[in-house]
Amino acid sequence: MSGGMVLEDKVKIIREVLEEKKGERIVALDLRGFSTVVDAFVLVSAHAFVHAQAMADDLEKEAKDRGISLWHVEGYREGRWILLDFGDVVVHIFLQEAREMYDLDRLWGDAPTFVPVKQEA
Repeated sequence: MSGGMVLEDKVKIIREVLEEKKGERIVALDLRGFSTVVDAFVLVSAHAFVHAQAMADDLEKEAKDRGISLWHVEGYREGRWILLDFGDVVVHIFLQEAREMYDLDRLWGDAPTFVPVKQEA
């Protein structure tokens, strides 16, 4: 894990950034026990290319500010499906039609989800 941060904290930070940027249908899947390559997927839908790119930009900046290493980015230019690889967590930012076509929600549907922590007012 990057910088000694526990997986649940990293997923929480990622989820918060995506929520702030108005990401839709955010799902965080716990892949420990399902994958030897990655511990978590975070899936999110964007309503337009620029929305997807804005989420990716903000997530990259916030991760860097928090000491979370971004290893690799794919699909940014096209914006239909942007993948951000943080090592143990991979974020998939989809336009809705791409999310439906690749259907990672169903493919990894047996994996448990990380339950979002609600902020107290």
